[in-house]
Amino acid sequence: MILEPGSFIWATRGRSWGFRFLRDGGFSDPLPVYEAAFAGTAGQREICQRVGDLLVLRFVDPEGRKDHARRVISHDFVVLPPASNEIQSPSDGVSTAWNSVANEYDRIWDAASPVERTAE
Repeated sequence: MILEPGSFIWATRGRSWGFRFLRDGGFSDPLPVYEAAFAGTAGQREICQRVGDLLVLRFVDPEGRKDHARRVISHDFVVLPPASNEIQSPSDGVSTAWNSVANEYDRIWDAASPVERTAE
């Protein structure tokens, strides 16, 4: 399963660019939804939990990439319904989320800015 671009919020960092929302789930401001979904999870490196009808995921970059300060990069996802209802396990969530963005992230993580990415 591949997530449609409007079906999730995705936030991460790159090698030299800081925390950004790379998918907004169709919200003009995804921050309030993101903050509510991740409330109480500060400091947790890996998360897979349901918050209402949302699926909240945080996982370490599968390729082991780090930023310029040598911090491990993690990826935060808030998967919206109905896609959130189709994911049945943590491993399914991580593989679905990662397969949905892996190629794009490969192209942008080392760029000076994520907007320098090439068109998909």
